[in-house]
Amino acid sequence: MAFVPGTPKNTGTRQPSRAAPGTPDLAGAVHVWWWRPPHRVVPDDLALLGTDEFHRALTLLAERDAAAFVHTRAGARRALSELLLVAPHSIELGRRRCPGCGDLGHGPPVIERPEVPWAVSMSRTAGCGVFAVGEGHALGVDVEAVRPMRRASLYDSVLTDNERAHLGALPPGPVRDAGFHRVWTRKEAVVKAVGLGLVGTELNRLETWPARQGPVRVLHTHSGRTTVWSVQDLRLDDRVVAALARPPGTDPSGPVHIHSVPGPPDETGRPDTEGSRPS
Repeated sequence: MAFVPGTPKNTGTRQPSRAAPGTPDLAGAVHVWWWRPPHRVVPDDLALLGTDEFHRALTLLAERDAAAFVHTRAGARRALSELLLVAPHSIELGRRRCPGCGDLGHGPPVIERPEVPWAVSMSRTAGCGVFAVGEGHALGVDVEAVRPMRRASLYDSVLTDNERAHLGALPPGPVRDAGFHRVWTRKEAVVKAVGLGLVGTELNRLETWPARQGPVRVLHTHSGRTTVWSVQDLRLDDRVVAALARPPGTDPSGPVHIHSVPGPPDETGRPDTEGSRPS
């Protein structure tokens, strides 16, 4: 079986887009921003959303969920504005077609304007949002809040034999819980980079080598085609676990720059900086 460097199959033969004038060269690096989302929707965030995003926010019944979604989408634009030196409201985000079914409703995110040869990915969990950008057409990032795993039945449907043995050797409780989420974020980062998401992937056959510090080489197979990904853990905050997946490229891979962003203003108007770390 032939291995293909990680690229969604609907973009495997696509030529890089012509970069907009003044587009910086990321030189193989990936930039990652993370933040704590607010508990309520911030009007300045809402003003940056596109029509489809605005309608999606309206479907989220819990205000905290809507606030996290809105803040993540707005945060992605603000992050890109730092790199491109353009106004955040001038940046348009959309989606590529799902490489599995061709649907535009759940394909991987893409920068529609300005035209830049970059891949983007974003994720959110309780108390944390993450946005990643790098050169090329494929990138995946995932973040999960560490919480107790009470459903051991997940192990059979999610874990490989090797992963199950690794977690079984860890002491029960917080250490094993963190180990499970480390495996999970590595898997989800890969399926996001592939573009399929969790649908169409046999997670219990996707080996993430949790005993290795990484970056690790992960193989993803779908419809008889296998792609290769370089996956590494991201250290953001003690309360979350995160991972990044990208095509392996040259060895060593380009650096990952992590930008820690202060949280939203508290009741006094001061930004919440507790737990933030410099890049």
